[in-house]
Formats: sequence, structure tokens, C-alpha cells
Amino acid sequence: MIRSSALRTLSSTAIRACRAPALTQLGRGMRFFTSEADDSLEYDLVVVGGGPAGLSAAIRAKQLDSNLSVCVLEKGSEIGAHILSGNVFQPTALDELMPDWRQENPAWAQTPVTHDDFVYFPTAKYAIKSPFLPSAMSNHGNFIISLGDMCRWLSEKAEDTGVEIYPGFAVSEDPVIDDKGRMVAVKIRDQGVAKDGHHKSNYEPGVKIYGRQIILAEGARGSLSLEVANRYNLSAGRCPPKFSLGVKEVWKVDPEVSRPGHVTHTVGFPMDYMTYGGGFIYHMKDNLVHLGFVTGLGYTNTNRSPYMELQKYKTHEMLRGLLDGGKCVGYGARVINCGGYQALPSVAFPGGMLVGDAAGFLNVLKIKGTHTAMKTGMLAAEAAVADINDGAQPGHVSSKYEHAVKDSWVHKELYGVRNIHPAFKTGLFSGLGYGAFWLLSKGREPWTFKWSKDDAARTRKQAKCKEVAYPKPDGSLGVCRGYYHGRGEY
Repeated sequence: MIRSSALRTLSSTAIRACRAPALTQLGRGMRFFTSEADDSLEYDLVVVGGGPAGLSAAIRAKQLDSNLSVCVLEKGSEIGAHILSGNVFQPTALDELMPDWRQENPAWAQTPVTHDDFVYFPTAKYAIKSPFLPSAMSNHGNFIISLGDMCRWLSEKAEDTGVEIYPGFAVSEDPVIDDKGRMVAVKIRDQGVAKDGHHKSNYEPGVKIYGRQIILAEGARGSLSLEVANRYNLSAGRCPPKFSLGVKEVWKVDPEVSRPGHVTHTVGFPMDYMTYGGGFIYHMKDNLVHLGFVTGLGYTNTNRSPYMELQKYKTHEMLRGLLDGGKCVGYGARVINCGGYQALPSVAFPGGMLVGDAAGFLNVLKIKGTHTAMKTGMLAAEAAVADINDGAQPGHVSSKYEHAVKDSWVHKELYGVRNIHPAFKTGLFSGLGYGAFWLLSKGREPWTFKWSKDDAARTRKQAKCKEVAYPKPDGSLGVCRGYYHGRGEY
């Protein structure tokens, strides 16, 4: 087994070094082939993506049948390397996957939520705290965590069950298709390829990884998931997907302003009233604060910069008081798939399944997707194990998974909040107003809002857009990315 700590390139040379050359039976359904023309591995279950969805799928499969061969392919140099989330974790799915996990008291779960705030910023100086927080938005019983740390913990649990984890192995966006048009394998990207496409002296062809079922857990806009969705027309009859960009920083703050367990979500400043977005401030232990700003990518003004929205967000008086004297110790950004129920694609296709953010199982009202990602990974694993034990061959379409999702609490959650995001199409106050109505309807309204345009179609030409005023980096709150454009720092 290649452990997470053993980082290497999965190429024909490397795989010959870690497996005996010739055909070897390695557990039920797992075989290794090598030849000068082609190297490949076969597993019962192949999982692409070492995030919460993929790791939960791998663990669940091994729980159900320890004889199955299961591997996880992760593009990051280690599990958690590509995980970015200011995360308030709802442990519903983890309670189902490992009911006794709390007895271990893992290091990543040391900051339970103790206080919740929802705040409206009308300007850069004022803040209006909501006197009432809907139960659906309550974080009682949740934890403020580093999702990367939790994924590393999950990977250890997966390896303990016999799952093989291959970090540092990015798959090609081109699936391996058989003569019937079914996906039967994924291919590790070739190594030693120059930018112009020619093979350099160190060229090594990527290995093909065959699976009786393949679970795609790449997250939002994964290259292979997008190719599969297009190839099999998985979004036919659905609304176009919607995306947001979350930009996050981690700050070490003065102990006097640190409030471990405090969770704050904000709307308003610096965003205009017609653009979807909001901020978050999560206090962890050790005087660390995770803060960020999420900008809906359906904004109309092409001069808007999601990165600079965060820099402007930090100039609010409430943020200034928190960050004064502190230091930014980490930062990053990630795409969020937030189309919700109306944009969910078909999640099963010939040869595999989509789970987590690869499909878009984010609960927009809760601003959470980790629990739904883990649950859909578990459902996919359960369907895959059942199909494999029923004799399903590579390329099988798992109707069991489609039905399991529709019968799950994940589907119920997403259906109940289906109209929240589209209600903001006409502005912040109409969205908040619909949210007030939702407190009465609880998602039982007999209508479903839909849309026909994708995010890019809403963006206007620059000549028709006003300039957006952003603060210059001050070396304290504002962080310069190191380059400038004609219209200012972006």
C-alpha cells in the first residue's frame, strides 16, 4: 500500500517499482498489469478526490465489504493540501459513518460553536445584529474546524480499513471509455510533457486505473467531472449551475478579542444590493480567526473583484476592531457550487457517480456542504457495493444511487431551501424578505423558482460598467497580491 506520507509520481516507472511486474491478484477484483505498451491497475471501486465526500465513500465501502479493493486518487501533495474551507461542520453524516468518533476526541474538533450572530452591514461603519436566528441557521452542536485537518484524520481511518490512498496523483480530464461509450477507467496525467505538447526526456505515460465503479468526488468544477457531465448530458432539463467564489484569510488576533466558538455571518457592505454574497467570521482556539467573503459569480459589473471585496470587507469598523494588531497567517480561495436543488444533475452515469460538490449538494441556507458531501459519498459507496455484489460489470449505471439520493435527508434539505438563492435575483432585500416568508413556509411552498441564464451571461461589457472603488493595500489590513493594473490594484 502507498501511504499518504509516501509522495511519488504514479507513472509506469513508479508503479513497476511498487508492484511486482506481471499479473498479480491483490484482493478481490484488484489486479495489476504491466507491459511496455500499457500499465494499468484494476480495483473494485475507484474514488477520485480525497476530500470529505471521497474519503467517506471509501470508508463506507470498506465497512460494508472488507474484501473489496478500494483506492482514492488525490491530486494534492497530501490529503488536505487542496482543501480550503472556513468550515462550521455539522456532524450529522459523520455520526452515521462513525458513531463513536467523539470518544476519540480528535484534535480537529476542539472548538464547538458557542455563539451565533447574523449581522447586516448597511455601511462601513454600522452593524445591525439580527435579534432572531432561524433554527435552520443555528449552529448548535456544530464545530468550527480546519476541514483539511479533518480530511487528514479521515484518511487515516480509511487506510486503517485497507483503503489505498494515492496523494499527488492528478487524473486526466479525459475519461477512459470502452467501445460502448461507458466510462471504465481514469488515467493519471502524463509526466514530462512540455507546454507545447512535445514529450521531454523524462516523459512517462500515466497509468490507467480501472474500476467496476468510479466515484467522482473532485469538488466544484473538477475537470473530469465537467467532461463526464458534458459527455453524458447529465444536466439536461436542469437549470444552469451557479457558482460563487469564496476568498478566505486566517488571522492571528490579539487574545483580548479572541472568542473561540463564536460564529458570525454578514450581509451588506461591501457588496451592492443587487449582487449575491456575504461574509463570515469564525473564531477558533489559539487566537485564530477564519474570515472570508463569498461573491456570487452572477455579478453584472465586470470591474468587480472577489479578492478585493474581501480586502474592502476588512475595512468595516467591526473587522478593524477585530484585526487591529493581528497578523494574516494564511489565505486562499475556492469555487463553491451553489445552484442547489434546481441545478442538480443526474448523479449516476455509465460507469460512475457524482458526489458532494462535484454535483452541487450545498445547502445554501445553512451555508454548508460538508455534511451533504459526506452523506452522498456514503450513499454512492452503498450503491456501488450492492451493485458489485450483484455482479454489475464496469460501465454499469447505478440506479440504486439515484434512488438513494432522492430518498435521503440530503434531498429533503435541498428541496426545502430551493427558493432561497434565486430569491436574491432581484436584490438583497427581496432575498431577505423571502427568507422571512420561508420561516412560515419551511420550504413547503407549491412553486419552485427557476432560471435559464448561467452566471457568465449576466456579466456586462466593461464599457457599460462603473468603476468599483477598492482600498489600496495599507500593509496592515489590506494585503497586496504583488501586481497592479491600470485601474488600480486587483
